Amino acid sequence: MSGAKTRNIKDAKSSKATALYPTRNDIPEDQRAKLVALMNARLSELIDLSLAIKQAHWNLKGLQFIGVHEMLDGFRDGIDAHVDEVAERLVQLGGTAHGTAQDVAGNTSLKAYPTDIHKVEDHIKALADHYAGVGATVRQGIDDTSDLGDEDTSDLLTGVSRTLDSNLWFLEAHLQEG
Repeated sequence: MSGAKTRNIKDAKSSKATALYPTRNDIPEDQRAKLVALMNARLSELIDLSLAIKQAHWNLKGLQFIGVHEMLDGFRDGIDAHVDEVAERLVQLGGTAHGTAQDVAGNTSLKAYPTDIHKVEDHIKALADHYAGVGATVRQGIDDTSDLGDEDTSDLLTGVSRTLDSNLWFLEAHLQEG
C-alpha cells in the first residue's frame, strides 16, 4: 500500500465525508479524491437510470407493450453492468461506492422519474430524457477524468457513453415516424 493514511474526502455534491483508502495506484491522492467524487455522482445517475428503466418496464401499457417491455430488459442488463464497472473503478481508486437508495436519491442529477404514466410512448419519452441527461454528464465525466490524468476511467466512461447513446437511439427511433 502507499504510505497514505485513510483520509476523509467530501463527495462533490454533498457534505457527506467518505474514507479514501490507501492504494498502490500511482494517481496522486488529491486527484483520486476528485475522481472518486465524480464517479460516485455518475454511479448515482446510472443506478437512478436503471431504476427508471425498471419502473417503465413494469408499468407500460399499449400496442407496443411486448416489444418495448423486452427491449427494456436488455437495456437494464447493460446499464447494470456499467453500474458494477463504475462502482468497482471508484473502489480501485481508493474510494467507497455509494449505491444505497438514500445515497442515489441525494446524489443524482436526474429529475424524478414520473410514476403516474402508463402509455408506452410516455415512458419512451421519459426514458429518452433520462438517457440524454446521463449521457451529458457521462461525456463531461470523460473530459474531467482525462483532465485529472486518469485515462483508464475516461475509457471506462467512454464505453458507458456508447451504451447510453445506442439505447437513446433505439428510444428515439420509437418516437420518430418514417
